[in-house]
Amino acid sequence: MWANAQAGEIRCSVTTNGAPASGTIVVEREGREVAGGSCGTAISVPAGKWRATVRLDGTLDNPSKRVDVNVTAGKASPVRVDFKTGVLEVRIEAKGGSGTGMVTVNRGSKRIGTLGAGVAAQLSAGNYEVVVRYGGQERRYAVDLRPGQRRLVRAQF
Repeated sequence: MWANAQAGEIRCSVTTNGAPASGTIVVEREGREVAGGSCGTAISVPAGKWRATVRLDGTLDNPSKRVDVNVTAGKASPVRVDFKTGVLEVRIEAKGGSGTGMVTVNRGSKRIGTLGAGVAAQLSAGNYEVVVRYGGQERRYAVDLRPGQRRLVRAQF
């Protein structure tokens, strides 16, 4: 803990598409981490200028935003971050029924993660390539996920 006369607090709040959400914060200066924790809990740091990195919990792509914050001794400085997200679900349909296979989500040339068929995942709004593999076959889908949208991709084999 820092001496109270020279310390202030950072109070972080996270929303997704304007609704309350869960997130974490890391506070640093010149690449050195000085504090961190869950948003919603006050974090004590020395007075001064800091860079805060806020991450949204529970998303496949693990988005983060950096915010500069000026902390004044004895005061609470708010850090509010809103993430624009949507929900993506992929269903595999094979021989008239549902199937299981591998679903990979890419953004550009970077692999974001994998999903199980029929499992919904929260992602940052944006453009993705969804690659579905089933029984040695592959299907590719371009998906433009908008804020607040719930998108279902049906992969038919």
